[in-house]
Amino acid sequence: MSGTARWLTPPMTDHRAITDAVAGPIVDRRAGKAWWIAFLASLAVVLAGAAAAGLSFEYGPGLWGNNSAVVWGFPISSYVWWIGIGNAGTLISAMLLLTRQKWRSSINRFAETMTIFAVAIAGIYPILHLGRPMYFYWMAPYPSTMHIWPQWRSALVWDFWSILSYLLFSILFFYLGLIPDLATLRDRPGSRRWRRIWGAAALGWQGTPAQWRTHTRLQWTMAAIATPLVCSVHSIVGLDFAASIMPGWIESIFPPYFVVGAFFSGFAVVVLMAMVIRRALDLEGMIRPSHLDAMAKVILASACVMGLSYTTEWLSALWTGEASSLRFLRFSFTGPYLPFQILMLIGNVFLPQLFWSPKLRRNPIALAVIAFGILIGMYLERVQILTNSLSIGWLPAMWTLYVPTIIDFLILAGALSFWVLLVLVTARVLPLVSIYEVRALAEEAKE
Repeated sequence: MSGTARWLTPPMTDHRAITDAVAGPIVDRRAGKAWWIAFLASLAVVLAGAAAAGLSFEYGPGLWGNNSAVVWGFPISSYVWWIGIGNAGTLISAMLLLTRQKWRSSINRFAETMTIFAVAIAGIYPILHLGRPMYFYWMAPYPSTMHIWPQWRSALVWDFWSILSYLLFSILFFYLGLIPDLATLRDRPGSRRWRRIWGAAALGWQGTPAQWRTHTRLQWTMAAIATPLVCSVHSIVGLDFAASIMPGWIESIFPPYFVVGAFFSGFAVVVLMAMVIRRALDLEGMIRPSHLDAMAKVILASACVMGLSYTTEWLSALWTGEASSLRFLRFSFTGPYLPFQILMLIGNVFLPQLFWSPKLRRNPIALAVIAFGILIGMYLERVQILTNSLSIGWLPAMWTLYVPTIIDFLILAGALSFWVLLVLVTARVLPLVSIYEVRALAEEAKE
């Protein structure tokens, strides 16, 4: 099968069938038993995580596993992990648009949705880690006339500026692509109240040739801006570590290494969302084995780059021969965190090598399992970056291990469930697959 036809099954080459498949459950307000079970389960875990966060605000970071040496623990690991996942959604959508990949039309919408929620959750963690959240505005890059805050000399201010800029851009990019679909929901029979809401959000879209030209031009322009913006955002996160003097962090490879890791983990989330959405919303005709094959190839290539990044980091330590770098490397492979190091390498490097098999690339179960393994591996990598360096810093008298507490795990679980909760609610009111882009792909398939 060649051309665009391999991205859609014959029933999904009709405009009405595409619209009914994506917009029907939203307009008809249909929510199955599985949706309610997932919603209530997520809500329960979110409440538990909120309670743990509330206790942290009340009694301070002493409830966490952080200690005098490992002052950065799960909160900062989770922050880097979430911001990496968030960075990837818009990057994936923008890069696939700029490279004219036809299979983008079925996955770009929920990739962009994932970005907004992940970045918003990531922004909460630095505030939580402050210990005194009432002073969070000190992170804003405002003129410090009283000289009470280091401002641009602080990595926290870099993060605040980069996250806020990226979040606002991602919302605009997501909303721009959503406008034609909001007009489609507005024009379908259904609840008058919701049609008014969708109509107001559609900004008077009528689908005229002039509107389509302007929309397309603006979308391509924003995609061109998104790619360097995403790279700069996660490079800044990498510089949070590389700008320090801690062993294992003084690495010039950290900015590009963090960007690749962000794309890798974010794409794994996109894959998991694709597996769930195609099954839950009965969209197998739009997210086909060809899509699975393409996504698996991207994961395989990213895993090879991650393996090269790890090897480069290790060889750099051996090449320099610096005592602190060699101590860090030896601790990583012989210390008490070795099991997590092995799991990280299995999830991020070795497990994706199974995708050299074309059969496994098109197997939804294999794709979901490997993507889940990548997410675990990438989270362990974030934890390892912190614990391996901080546990054996410059003062041997302060060497100690990091052990997370139940509060750490509850906050992590609460954040994950909150993300799931937001996606579930969004799926009830907005299309998670781009209707107009799939329609355009169907027109190309007919030619």
